[in-house]
Formats: sequence, structure tokens, C-alpha cells
Amino acid sequence: GEWQFGRLEDRKQSNAIIRANEARAPAPVDAVLARSEPVEEDQEWRRVTATGTYDAASTIIVRYRSGPSGEPGVDIVVPLVTPSGTALVVDRGFLQIDTRSADIGDVPPAPAGEVTVTGWVRVDGTGSSTEVEDLSARAINSQRIAEAIGRPTFGGFVDLTAEEPDPGSPLLLRELPDLDN
Repeated sequence: GEWQFGRLEDRKQSNAIIRANEARAPAPVDAVLARSEPVEEDQEWRRVTATGTYDAASTIIVRYRSGPSGEPGVDIVVPLVTPSGTALVVDRGFLQIDTRSADIGDVPPAPAGEVTVTGWVRVDGTGSSTEVEDLSARAINSQRIAEAIGRPTFGGFVDLTAEEPDPGSPLLLRELPDLDN
């Protein structure tokens, strides 16, 4: 029916934004994201860079994720504290787990010291799944994370594509979404 045509137009518009942002050079995070402000629709999937130090003590485990082949796992989210004191919420990647739940001891450590990250801007999740309890959530929301860690954050978050220095044990990084119609 009619709804399918509307859905197709929405998909085409979203794909056009992703393609345009994918082709752009990475921008400094504070040129794209603002402290405590939502991500603008045309900025999602824009690549940004930021330099700072990971706040490893505030690592968030995002549960109930699936890998590319459907394997169970978690996403590892670590705030990157920038020189301004505002943290960038960084989804460092996917960690496959066995049948038990992952805990912080299973997480490969983030690089210590000054780190430069590049990643795709993402819109915050919504709803009760974004509640952070015991540094664990089911979806990522920068404002909920800011409340949980007691630090201001940029709005939205980034899916990591690269970090320097390289981590000792890298996680599986997210790929761009499928762009067919």
C-alpha cells in the first residue's frame, strides 16, 4: 500500500544523507556535535575525530547485541574525555560472548593516555532501554550516560572506526548500514 511508498522515500532520503556524509572528510567533534544537544538528522553517519583520554572506569556494557553472523555479544562504550572536559561517548565495538553475560573483566582495555578517535556520529537511543544501571544498558543514550558517570557529554555518540594508538585487543567495529532501497 501507500505506506510502502512513504517508507521507500524515507529510505532514499536516509541513504542520501549517509552517502553524502560518508564522502566527507572527518571533522573535529565540536564542529558537528554540541554538549547535551541532540544530533541533527543530517549529521548522522558523519565522521568526526576527537582527542582525549578514555575514562575506563566509566566503561558501559551495552547488552543484547548481535554480531554480523548473529552471534551473541555486547557493545563496549567508553567515554573519551576531551580537553574541554566534555566526554564523547564512543562505542568502541562489539565483543562476542558465550552464553553467560559479560562483565567488565571480559572487556579488552581501551588504550591508556592520549587517544585520537575517528568514528561515525550516531543518534541517541530512546526509551527505557537506555537506562544505565551498574554501568550496563541495552541501548546508548549520551544524556543517560552523562547522568550515570557524572560528567557532561556531547549529544549523540560515535561508532568507532579507528583509534590511535591502536588497542592491544581490538573489538569488532561496526560497518556502514546497507544502502540499497
